[in-house]
Amino acid sequence: SGVRYVASAVAVADAVAASPVLRLVGVAGYEGALAGAGPTADGLALITRYLELLRSVVARLSFDVPEVIVTAGGSAYFDVVAEVLTRPWPTGPAVRPVLRSGAYVTHDSGFYQAVSPLGESVRLADAEPFRAAATAWAQVTSRPEPGLALATMGKRDVPFDMGLPVPRLVRTPAGDVSPLAGWRVTKLADQHTFLAPDGEDAPLAVGDWVGFGLSHPCTMFDKWSLIPVVSGTTVVDLVRTYF
Repeated sequence: SGVRYVASAVAVADAVAASPVLRLVGVAGYEGALAGAGPTADGLALITRYLELLRSVVARLSFDVPEVIVTAGGSAYFDVVAEVLTRPWPTGPAVRPVLRSGAYVTHDSGFYQAVSPLGESVRLADAEPFRAAATAWAQVTSRPEPGLALATMGKRDVPFDMGLPVPRLVRTPAGDVSPLAGWRVTKLADQHTFLAPDGEDAPLAVGDWVGFGLSHPCTMFDKWSLIPVVSGTTVVDLVRTYF
């Protein structure tokens, strides 16, 4: 839930102040949906105006804590959020800015690769870009016709809401791993991935394993309650997720 207007935010704060069992400890916002076209100059300016509005809301409210939490920051524009929310605040309770940029944990090979300030177009000076840390492996089980390969992965297994998986690696039955070029995912069924070559039919055989980069890790984490952590080809840890 949330509010659309400053007056509504003030009304909610007044209701909290009037309650004998509640106290107002901060303000939360989310800027990520405002610049769907990507990190253009106009999009970043819109994000900045929104965050300045968020600051103005904080300045109008009364808080019953010595330190106020002000939180925003998805994984696409956390550079702008950090800059705006760490500017000096008016005299009053101390302010603790909190970023909520969860997709940085694995980054991705799609949406956030394109828009993150540490993606393929780094917006932060002297910073190294993120590298995608999540790979989904699926085996090719059918080459029913030229120009089509089917693999054992589907909508139940990987995110698809903000971009389809990207074929990046191939591992042969003999264990040889190499980059995979010339293939793309055309669609996902519940339990199958449809792959097509970019041009002429490229080598990919039944029994090969394909390593896919994923887009939008937010909808990956909720599909896997236990995520293996690997070093090379060895599982060294497990990460449990809670959704």
